[in-house]
Amino acid sequence: MTAHHSRPFQALAALLLFTLSAGTLFAQTPTPAPTWPDRDGLRIAQEVQKRLGRLTNFGVFDWITFGFHGKTVVLKGYASRPTLKSDASSALKGIPSVESVDNQIEVLPNSPNDDRIRAAVYNRIYTQPSLRKYNANQGGIGRATGPQPNVALMAGGITNSPPVGFHAIHIIVKNGNVILYGVVNNEMDSSIAGMQANATPGAFSVDNDLIVQGQATKPKAK
Repeated sequence: MTAHHSRPFQALAALLLFTLSAGTLFAQTPTPAPTWPDRDGLRIAQEVQKRLGRLTNFGVFDWITFGFHGKTVVLKGYASRPTLKSDASSALKGIPSVESVDNQIEVLPNSPNDDRIRAAVYNRIYTQPSLRKYNANQGGIGRATGPQPNVALMAGGITNSPPVGFHAIHIIVKNGNVILYGVVNNEMDSSIAGMQANATPGAFSVDNDLIVQGQATKPKAK
C-alpha cells in the first residue's frame, strides 16, 4: 500500500475509535450501563476493529461502525450482502469481557436498479483524477473487477462481484438513494465526490457523509 492510500485508512481507523468512544450514541436508557475500565475498553476497541477489518466480504458498497452499550458491542451500518451481517457477528465471538453483540447492521435490498447505480456512482467518483488516490485500483469498475470478471457473479449484479482492494470512499445505495461514507483529505475532494454522485442518472438523492481528515464531527445514528 502506498503512502497515498495509508493516510485515509489511518483517518478511518481514528474515526471508528471516535465512534466507539462516544458510547452514549447507542445507549438505550438514560443511565449508562456498567462498562469496562478505560484500559480494558481500549483493548477491546482495538480487538473489535482488528476483527472487523479482517472481514473478507466487507467492501466499497458496505459500511460498518461500532460502539459500546455497557459490555455489549453495538454494530451499525449497511451490508450489501446478508453474509456480511452474520459474518460481523461471528467475527466478534469470543472476545474476553464482551457479554454480547447487538448487530443492528441493515441488509440492503437485492435490487438490479441499485446495482446499476452502485456501478455508475463508483465509476463517476473513482475515475476523477483528484479522487483516484482513494482507490487501490486507480480506475473504474472494469479495472477494479479485472479484465475477465466472473461471468456468473457479474450476472447477479455488481453486489455479487464488487470491486476489490482498498477504497476510502464507500458507496451505500438503498432504493435509489445514495450515501457516501469514509474519510478524505480535504473539503474539495468531499465536494467533488458529492457532485459526481449527484450527477449519476437514476440516483434519487445523495447524502454526503464523508469526513475530512482532522476535522471533528458528530457521528450520525442511522
